[in-house]
Amino acid sequence: MKRIKIILIALSVSFLLAFSYFFVGWTKPAEDISWGVNFSQKHASSLGLDWQETYLAILDDLGASKIKLGTYWDYIEYDQGNYDFSNLDFLINEAEKRGAEVLPVVGLKSIGWPECHIPQWAKDLSKENQQKAVLKYIEKVVSRYRDRDIIKTWIIENEPFFAFGECPWQDEEFLEKEIALVRSLDDREIMITESGEIPMWFKAARHGDIVGTTMYRKVWSNIFNTYTTFPLPPVFYYRKTLLINLFFDKPVVSVELQAEPWSRNLIYDTELAEQEKTMNPEQFRKNVNYARKTGFDQFYFWGAEWWYWLKKTQNKPEIWEEAKSLIK
Repeated sequence: MKRIKIILIALSVSFLLAFSYFFVGWTKPAEDISWGVNFSQKHASSLGLDWQETYLAILDDLGASKIKLGTYWDYIEYDQGNYDFSNLDFLINEAEKRGAEVLPVVGLKSIGWPECHIPQWAKDLSKENQQKAVLKYIEKVVSRYRDRDIIKTWIIENEPFFAFGECPWQDEEFLEKEIALVRSLDDREIMITESGEIPMWFKAARHGDIVGTTMYRKVWSNIFNTYTTFPLPPVFYYRKTLLINLFFDKPVVSVELQAEPWSRNLIYDTELAEQEKTMNPEQFRKNVNYARKTGFDQFYFWGAEWWYWLKKTQNKPEIWEEAKSLIK
């Protein structure tokens, strides 16, 4: 009985120490914060927008100079062995004309639903053959753009350790092969991204030169069957970052800050009034203020295509204009 008490006391003390570390305290906001955006051609098109017009508006009117850019295997290699880079060339070229920095996401898993973007011809391949095809696709992308100075970092797979989306497999050993391939082709730093709320980001830090993390605040919860705000104080992200700095000596960047609804269904199938339960001008400002308090100095908003959709089709330019004042 005495031994059990000692164990319980030790567990209680450990819990209190961990709770205090991650949930108690505050941070000093960074003095100079840079704000970028994610851009997904697929996402813009699914919103019913002209994706090229949307992208140019993000570059020119919004003034974005830092772009985390989705690349899509199923768009580039729609037919096996035939690579069409015309759309990605447009995105890279237009960013280059304006002196923007680009972080391309390459691999099976890129930004936006369904997360894993597999060409129809590859869906029934064995895992081994799918992986061979992914490596060949990555080689084609990196080889084509490695001489472009605007590419600052390669992001390999989007949140590869987060089991989210319609994906056939997760494979850490294969991620190592992808990283080794990119390193053999180019000497730029590699970023590995992680979900911000649950994991400790140690896997991402072990594999990448930079850790990218998400930051979501108000979302639909299938567990509670309602909308919920993550009960995490800003210091939670700051203290996790300190651990990465301490044990791995690697920087952490917020590459996906929520600035778009997260509803029960995809936003393309959700009425605007329902969308606004998780994102509206007030919630946008709350998320920005929360982000400032984490101490991070780089953020990439998720939602620029949606802001443009609000502005262009719903006569609601408020978030677009508010974001412009931060980004420009």
